[in-house]
Amino acid sequence: MTSLPTPPDTPRMAQFRRTIQNPLKLRLFMLRSLPMAYLAGLRIRDLALEQATVTVPFKYLTKNPFRSIYFACLSMAAEMASGLLAMMHVQSGTPVSMLVVGMEAEFTKKAVGLIAFTSHDGAAIAQAMAESRATGEGRTVVCTSTGLDQAGDTVATFRITWSFRAKK
Repeated sequence: MTSLPTPPDTPRMAQFRRTIQNPLKLRLFMLRSLPMAYLAGLRIRDLALEQATVTVPFKYLTKNPFRSIYFACLSMAAEMASGLLAMMHVQSGTPVSMLVVGMEAEFTKKAVGLIAFTSHDGAAIAQAMAESRATGEGRTVVCTSTGLDQAGDTVATFRITWSFRAKK
């Protein structure tokens, strides 16, 4: 597998990272656009050009009857990790529409405590958007978000398929 080149950083992308990493602005954004993520307590731990990490805590609103984090809350964090990368790379040029078109998950350990989902697919997302902008055709990217517990053990792996199409 060949590694993709690091995508170029733009002032708009840097501004997006500063805005979304501001705790107050993030909470306001989630309250307006992602109310369930707000209620679940999702937080951004890291956002860079090639990777993003989002955490989800085990608490009253995220628990299931089996004393672990409900799979839908894990899904939100996994999707948000790759979605933040996509939202950031949309800032690099002409508008691009983005949509989740598929998801697959594997659960390997009971999710309790603080779970951190990381996606390392920023370069693949940037390349797909650049191709879509150049050709006007849609592109898909399968992004992998891996959830680790506080001990560093993998609790879940999500493969989220994003579709990107440059807007006319």
